[in-house]
Amino acid sequence: MKRYVCKVCGYIYDPEAGDPDSNIPPKTPFEKLPDNWVCPVCGATKADFEPEN
Repeated sequence: MKRYVCKVCGYIYDPEAGDPDSNIPPKTPFEKLPDNWVCPVCGATKADFEPEN
């Protein structure tokens, strides 16, 4: 599964880890995150993320 990087703050969403603070379980691909999910560090929207190279 591909990791995604926040273009605002550099946070990396790792689907292997999920986002426990937002009740996103491990193994959740970025595409399956809720539309209202935001970066846990800076609050940026999903649109502010890009695939990690």
